[in-house]
Amino acid sequence: MSYTRIWVHLVFATKHRAPLLSTDIRYKIQRHIIQNCKEKSIYLQSINGYTDHMHCLIVLGRDQTIAKIAQLIKGESAYWINKNQLTKQHFVWQDDYFAISVSESIVPKVVAYIKNQEQHHAKKSFENEWNEFTARYGFHTNKD
Repeated sequence: MSYTRIWVHLVFATKHRAPLLSTDIRYKIQRHIIQNCKEKSIYLQSINGYTDHMHCLIVLGRDQTIAKIAQLIKGESAYWINKNQLTKQHFVWQDDYFAISVSESIVPKVVAYIKNQEQHHAKKSFENEWNEFTARYGFHTNKD
């Protein structure tokens, strides 16, 4: 029997980083994503976000990939948001996402960071955070 425990911090944004996720809408989406992950055997440890993005801390199953998990979470939730008309306009997540492995030893710190998104983004925009992440981890975007 194979055992794996690979923690991944997944971050994805609304199309054009539009601030469509009011607190009420965001909580509905989060509850839906939690339920969807349970149904699809995706281990979701933590989820939260802000007006224009979501953070998820997940554990990859032995036959799961980051791309497939991101597709299942983003695609299904966008479909559900539109079906339930949670936003005034057609809802789309941005194609890109950020995913980084997380050491078991810092999982509690990442959970706390995800939990405190509203306080965090009261001080720093998502765009500034995204730029810091890409610089810190050496990612190159299409703009580079």
